[in-house]
Amino acid sequence: MNTYLFVYYLIQFCGHSWICTNMIIRFLSFGKDSLADTFYSIGLIMRLCQSLSVLELLHILLGIEDNRFLPRLLQIMERIIILFVVISSQEEVQGKYIVCILFFLWNSLDVVRYTYCMLSVTGTYYEALTWLNYTLWIPLYPLSVMAKAFAIYESLPYFESFGTYSIKLPFPFALSIYFPYILKMYLAILFVGMYFIIRYLRSERKAHLGASYMKEKRS
Repeated sequence: MNTYLFVYYLIQFCGHSWICTNMIIRFLSFGKDSLADTFYSIGLIMRLCQSLSVLELLHILLGIEDNRFLPRLLQIMERIIILFVVISSQEEVQGKYIVCILFFLWNSLDVVRYTYCMLSVTGTYYEALTWLNYTLWIPLYPLSVMAKAFAIYESLPYFESFGTYSIKLPFPFALSIYFPYILKMYLAILFVGMYFIIRYLRSERKAHLGASYMKEKRS
């Protein structure tokens, strides 16, 4: 299981590192012009990495990964919904600058997290990396939630115009599902979920950094 987890974390690390490197090099080469086609350049790899992250729920259920199921489910589903439902389905949204910002925030968190997880499987721990893994989310996670909310806001006019995912059920149901309303309700759910995830991340930070401090003190 340790070998499998190491390979999984390594694949995720390589994928997210490639995305970050690609975004930085493109920005340094082409400036803000590179922001508009971020999705076309790295969207495929981003979708592959996020699809693979669903395996982490299976890891938790099987007991091979030490994590809480519900907070991780919320984190993964937030990204799946934004990436596959909101961004991928609307070509007009894919060229927005907010997509580049959102991808950068996600990958900055994931590069650090998968590096930490990959090394922890081998029993290797670095104090600075541990601190960064359990601290970087403090500024970046709330920013990513705000970026998700803004991406939804930017997508609403297109969902309203094109009627994507909006359906009208035939008789005898006579029920219409207007997808922009669902997205607006999801905005509220997004911020409620942020509250619970932040509580979980705070408890994890306190537990792991506290344990690291006590171990250093004993040594």
